[in-house]
Amino acid sequence: MNKYGCIGKKLTHSFSKEIHEQLADYPYELMELTEDELPSFFAKKEFAGINVTMPYKQTVIPYLDHISDVAHRIGAVNTVVNRDGRLYGDNTDYYGMQALIRRVGIDLKGKKVLILGTGGTSRTARAVVADLGATEVLTVSRTASPGHITYPQAALYADTAVIINTTPCGMYPDTEATPIDVTLFPRLEGVIDAVYNPLRTNLVLDAQTAGIKAEGGLYMLVMQAVAAVERFLGVTIAQDKADGVFSTLLAAKENIVLTGMPDSGKSTVGRVLAADGYPLFDTDAAVETRCGCTIKELIATKGEADFRDLETEVIRDLSAVTGAVIATGGGAILREENVRRLKRNGKLYFLDAPLTRLCADDTRPLADTAEKLTRLYEERIHRYRATADAVVPSLTTPKEEAEYILAKRME
Repeated sequence: MNKYGCIGKKLTHSFSKEIHEQLADYPYELMELTEDELPSFFAKKEFAGINVTMPYKQTVIPYLDHISDVAHRIGAVNTVVNRDGRLYGDNTDYYGMQALIRRVGIDLKGKKVLILGTGGTSRTARAVVADLGATEVLTVSRTASPGHITYPQAALYADTAVIINTTPCGMYPDTEATPIDVTLFPRLEGVIDAVYNPLRTNLVLDAQTAGIKAEGGLYMLVMQAVAAVERFLGVTIAQDKADGVFSTLLAAKENIVLTGMPDSGKSTVGRVLAADGYPLFDTDAAVETRCGCTIKELIATKGEADFRDLETEVIRDLSAVTGAVIATGGGAILREENVRRLKRNGKLYFLDAPLTRLCADDTRPLADTAEKLTRLYEERIHRYRATADAVVPSLTTPKEEAEYILAKRME
């Protein structure tokens, strides 16, 4: 018997297989089970170790011979180890969330914490923050009930220092949603969001925009898997290996978004990166496909506003892709909603080509003369820099610029 995997109701979007197979030398299977199939699965005990995801983290407990103190406190199990026919349950989400909070650099000692949601991950968060020294912990629910406050009531706690979201609000496909307004909390020091798809929810982006420490749940996902592997195999995984797996996974999921002036080389650098195996999407090309004409023709017949609206539609759809290169049109960053959507699953790399390197082009109606190009540059340069996660200097070749980007994203 040497079988490892994850059981749950729906596992289509699970990252667990790729994480475990990077951490350990064993095959890892995703097993979708109905609740009616659980009794037979646990009676057979044909596994060495399994992870358990929604909605079975509480359902599995009666099938186990022993659960850890942490799992008992939380009331949920996500890791089961088969030791000579006896089943031992633990909750490694606890260790994953603890690791995420420490990574973000949030000190909970003596702090007031709002936990959004009342499910299993909420109970995990409550145990973690109590152990890290939070003095007041409030659980927020959509409906009033004993032990919980409502979202309107939460807004009254303006001295909240940390918010932890354990709800699916903001998770794909409902990525426009935000569970709470961070501006209501002027003393907010940190935000943790258990959602990892997209990599950065609106809640995380709102906090980061306000200068507040914030991160989504991908690191938590990896670190809970690290703890699970340690229990499966009876080993200790070095922190540098665990962090390396996280960095590799993030690089595989995070988009490279190229921004910059017309003629700065976004499409060319994108093609160089695509040669390394990244799918390439060009927003200008996508706009022309949708409208059935060139951008020059679209602007001439319907105006720039119609072009910008169609560009925003394209970016909305592309914001859901992961692990790709997205070459944007020169004006894509002018709309805040575009920037926000592109940052959900990507980082923005501004190709900082100097004006002397740029050439007017009659296929670009907004930059078809030297005068228009200069005016455009002066109007946009500060916006490009302000929205960029990294600035790519003007190098000798597109290959050098692509290599710079690949090195920068691994820092």
